[in-house]
Amino acid sequence: MSSAAASDAAPEPNTAQATPSRRGTFSSLKNRNYRLFAMGGLISNTGTWMSRIAQDWLVLSLTHSSFAVGITTALQFLPMLLFGLYGGVIADRYPKRTLLLFTQAVMGALGLILAVLTLSGQVQVWHVYAIAFGLGMVTVVDNPTRQAFVVEMVGPSDVRNAVSLNSANFQSARLIGPAVAGVLITAVGSGWAFLFNGLSFLAPLAGLLLMRASELHVVERAPRGKGQLREGLRYVAGRPELIWPIVLVGFVGTFAFNFPIWLSAFVSNVFHGDAGMYGLFNTLMAVGSVVGALLAARRGKTRLRLLVAAAFAFGMLEAVAALAPAYWMFVLLLAPIGIFGLTFNTTANASVQLATDPIMRGRVMSLFMMVFVGGTPIGGPIMGWVTDTYGARVGFLSGGLIAAAASLGVALVLAHVGGLRLKIDLHRGKDRRFITFVPREEKIEGELAPAA
Repeated sequence: MSSAAASDAAPEPNTAQATPSRRGTFSSLKNRNYRLFAMGGLISNTGTWMSRIAQDWLVLSLTHSSFAVGITTALQFLPMLLFGLYGGVIADRYPKRTLLLFTQAVMGALGLILAVLTLSGQVQVWHVYAIAFGLGMVTVVDNPTRQAFVVEMVGPSDVRNAVSLNSANFQSARLIGPAVAGVLITAVGSGWAFLFNGLSFLAPLAGLLLMRASELHVVERAPRGKGQLREGLRYVAGRPELIWPIVLVGFVGTFAFNFPIWLSAFVSNVFHGDAGMYGLFNTLMAVGSVVGALLAARRGKTRLRLLVAAAFAFGMLEAVAALAPAYWMFVLLLAPIGIFGLTFNTTANASVQLATDPIMRGRVMSLFMMVFVGGTPIGGPIMGWVTDTYGARVGFLSGGLIAAAASLGVALVLAHVGGLRLKIDLHRGKDRRFITFVPREEKIEGELAPAA
């Protein structure tokens, strides 16, 4: 990373492919193919959130254990940890729309199977475990394919906007899904939420079939060959603007995004609520996430310093919420946690995509998703055990502190790589920043600053 790029803590790679100017919040929706993708995604994402809430609550009801909830989450993301990079090779090699038609159909079928088992009264916890693992196997291919398909729909100039709108879409569904799931679970049971989820995948399948292939941006596909997996790893390892954001994503995703464990534990053991309260907590976080996504959609640039700052704020807000003495205080902190968590997620996603050559994008995004969600099989059981053993507050606190510490560590590494040092300026001024990174050779008041 050059000193000039690092001085902003924000390399702007592929500038020929991306305009840095501020764009409209919904500019990507001018594209017909992306509109179809977004509409189908909103419906299926609503079903997915309903299913997630119902799944967590079903496992908790069957086992009365936060550790069991963590195991369910771990099984769903274990395939990404084990096979995620192979999913990226597949995404780079085959037509992405065809792959998505297959993966979305299989996900819908698995949702319907869980609905039948639950509505018939035959469901056991091992059924939930098996279906969660099956979904994880499909996600190995689906996730990097969906991430890389965004560029084919909207082109490089709208990647940032489309990534942010995808997040807004997902989090908007999170506003609806948990609330509806809470009502359904309380009134008629979890099975109906699973049924809606299975049927909801008809929407993205229809959207994919209705797309105009002639309007998709042509992206070179990787030819079949040996060593493509190693090639992708070498590519990322040689680029600081890729490897260190992915490292930070790994720490935050593994230890700080275990909300099914913590929120269900706070409902059951701290505030003694029901499924409705659990749905409320998820909805409040989604409100913040939607706000964060819409703000991100208006940004013209993706900066690494924003990525690090968002991770630090996200972790510290989790720590504060963990120690909140009153219910109302905990509730008020959920939306800000959602804002900064979403800001971190979209900034990381867009910066990595834009820093990657198109022919490598599937493999790089598979590594990104592998460390982000693939770390859950490690972090989920660990955080579940900590939560069961020491309580919900300690579990939530530990996850937040790990995220904050990781953000500080990555910030120092990026500063070192970019030839920067920390500058603290206590002088008042309109355009002054109290804390910033500056080149090591910068002079302050006529004196050569010492190297960091």
